[in-house]
Amino acid sequence: MGIQYVPYKQIDKIKWDACIDTASNGLVYAYSFYLDAMAKHWDALVLNDYEAVMPLVWNKKYGIYYLYQPFFTAALGVFGTAISPALLTDFLQAIPAKFRYWDMYLNYANRLQLPSYNLYERMNFVLSLNDEYENIYDGFRDNIKRNIKKSIQLHCVIKKDIAIEKVINLAQEQSRQFSPATDDDYQHFKQLYHYLHQQKKAITYGIYAPGGQLLASCAFLFSHNRAYYILVGNHPNSKTFGASHALIASFIKDTAGKDLLLDFEGSDIPSLAFFYSSFGAREERYAGLKLNKLPFWMKWFKK
Repeated sequence: MGIQYVPYKQIDKIKWDACIDTASNGLVYAYSFYLDAMAKHWDALVLNDYEAVMPLVWNKKYGIYYLYQPFFTAALGVFGTAISPALLTDFLQAIPAKFRYWDMYLNYANRLQLPSYNLYERMNFVLSLNDEYENIYDGFRDNIKRNIKKSIQLHCVIKKDIAIEKVINLAQEQSRQFSPATDDDYQHFKQLYHYLHQQKKAITYGIYAPGGQLLASCAFLFSHNRAYYILVGNHPNSKTFGASHALIASFIKDTAGKDLLLDFEGSDIPSLAFFYSSFGAREERYAGLKLNKLPFWMKWFKK
């Protein structure tokens, strides 16, 4: 059968999700319910009987079809077992020609050398939680430890399972000036969170000042032995209290000893990269890919 292009309405979601379940590089973002929530449209490339798959998240602008990365979706690409340069190349070559512009992030197992495509590197950080908390804590940099102690001395309060709406509100306030995410994107994520929370695969954390102000918050999603640190919101006062440091440390303490990777979802921003690495997290690089098949007179399209 080889690799087939499968329009959305023809995708067998049971087989699709089974493939993501068993993929050696499976990630929560690739499940059909996640894509249904966060993608405007998506079709698929499927190898044989769902032995490996690649979601094609697309939209259309001025009559031009293009591939893009949806919000709150760190990495997609090809999922399966034994991902090789040849297999990845075959998938990329099978993308229909109607998609004239590509701007997408592939997963860590797709970070390969391809003669026909110019992949570039993006940065993620992951931390193994499969150890006693005291041992993980020993790997924290001194600035992390100081901020954790500060939050304790200032009597910050840690709360779990706070309303996702509170996390969203704080995240929106923080990112309003620089993030193009829309209210609809946040609403779709809220629905996705509730779906996963009902299955006990999602939880929220919040750090409050003694007076009741929410200083730091985030949602954690769980799949494939990973805990994804997502939808992060920090109040401007959070630094004074060491709130974000305390939030992450609290989650690590609660999950220490489990066969989990804490997935920080980035970042290429040096200050955030330093912050995540300060918890002892290691680099996990993944791939990005841009491809422009637009006519020369349509350079404005990608703006």
